[in-house]
Amino acid sequence: MTRQAVSKHLAILEEANLVATVKRGREKLHYLNPVPIAEIANRWIRKFERHRVDAFVDLKKQLESE
Repeated sequence: MTRQAVSKHLAILEEANLVATVKRGREKLHYLNPVPIAEIANRWIRKFERHRVDAFVDLKKQLESE
């Protein structure tokens, strides 16, 4: 990747609040912002997790009723 392409990607990530930046003189340091990344992951995983939990509840009810 070219330096310009990397800079453009980092600017987009920074705008989306996925990357935090700190300027030190001529340097610009980039750090991942874990909070929005964790929120996105939780929202995405929760969709699939709900079905699994429901399946366990159904299995528990079936086993207890027998």
